[in-house]
Amino acid sequence: MTQDDVIEQIDISGLRGRGGAGFSTAFKWRAAKNSEGDEKYLICNADEGDPGAFMDRAVIEGDPHNLIEGMLIGAYAIGASTAIVYVRAEYPLAIVRLEKAIKDATERGFLGDNIMGSDFSCVLRIKAGAGAFVCGEETALIESLEGKRGMPRLKPPFPAQSGYWFKPSNINNVETYANVPWIINNGGAAFAAMGTEQSKGTKVFALSGKIKRGGLVEIPMGTTLRDVIFDIGGGIRNDKEFKAVQLGGPSGGCVPKEKLDTVIDYAELGKTGAIMGSGGMVVMDESTCMVSMAKFFLDFTAKESCGKCVHCRLGTKRMLEVLDRIVKGKGEEGDIEKLEELCYAIKDGALCGLGQTAPNPVLTTIRYFRDEFEAHIKEQRCPAGECRDLITYSINKDKCVGCSACARQCPADAITGELKSPFTIDPDLCVKCGNCITACRFGAVEVH
Repeated sequence: MTQDDVIEQIDISGLRGRGGAGFSTAFKWRAAKNSEGDEKYLICNADEGDPGAFMDRAVIEGDPHNLIEGMLIGAYAIGASTAIVYVRAEYPLAIVRLEKAIKDATERGFLGDNIMGSDFSCVLRIKAGAGAFVCGEETALIESLEGKRGMPRLKPPFPAQSGYWFKPSNINNVETYANVPWIINNGGAAFAAMGTEQSKGTKVFALSGKIKRGGLVEIPMGTTLRDVIFDIGGGIRNDKEFKAVQLGGPSGGCVPKEKLDTVIDYAELGKTGAIMGSGGMVVMDESTCMVSMAKFFLDFTAKESCGKCVHCRLGTKRMLEVLDRIVKGKGEEGDIEKLEELCYAIKDGALCGLGQTAPNPVLTTIRYFRDEFEAHIKEQRCPAGECRDLITYSINKDKCVGCSACARQCPADAITGELKSPFTIDPDLCVKCGNCITACRFGAVEVH
């Protein structure tokens, strides 16, 4: 097959980037191939930074040769003689196994000079990243590869024209490359036969959170969220009520139970305010406070901001301050509107995808769970009973049998009483750790 033949099959397959943005793989490959330059680079983004995501790790640890083959096909297609895997240093086993796979492939003649007697040569090496979330953005990744601090570049020019060492470069993530060998072996049309009109093939998700069966699942595009969570995942742990699912990690959004029948493809998920992302799927039940959840994800992106642009550096910090006040019962009238105003300002002004998507968890929680924000602000009440500053613990005397299990587990000695008589909790001493709830087998400990 010629370079154009390879790219044509990828185009027919409809393969889109599995790292988050969902950009056409064939378009990126064609742009890199057509760029002028005596040296080109093919890069794999294995800097999987989303909380709860471990798809790329599983591929590298379990089948590193599949990744190598996909990268070699991509390198051949764009005319690159050097391929690099940028993998997070927190994946030591993945690095060890990939190093061995590269060594074995080189010894067998699949990597190096004049591969399989052809005029195509390609070497593959590993770069261990320091774990900066912003390096998931391709130009920040390139800066890190060059030994500089990982901060995004202004675009254009795009990496296809001026990337690593300002040479034409192509970047895809692990899952994208891992699909390539199957597509070439079976034809682009076979891959395109799976999925939806605009989102072809399959997608791997990392199921985590309040779900009975967590782990990695691979499903055809077009499967509903309900099928993934309740059929494959087995439903909600302890048979509690489903509340929402966070898609796309810190850059994604929370999808409520009313949207459970949404099909998984780029366009339909986008309509909910969430994104496909790299494939993180965090399931939440009725005990999850959505305001606290928005704060958790924003805290992550605020800390991971590289600080290059003002909107992201300061905007996320100001939003975090507002959310922190709200979960502590110190929210004010107008805080919701203030958050929305900051969200749209950051989206419009941020330099890269980190800042542009950081407001998504906040916007979607306000959109679908505005009543929870209002309860925190107007009533100083957390409907989910999760925010420590807004809850109190007490013991229902009618249910308490006086077994003292709660008192024995209390680290603050806030629970007192006599055996076979109802126990009581001193609210001034209670640290709201929840140990008493876990210890009580009679449901006597209540949260208000």
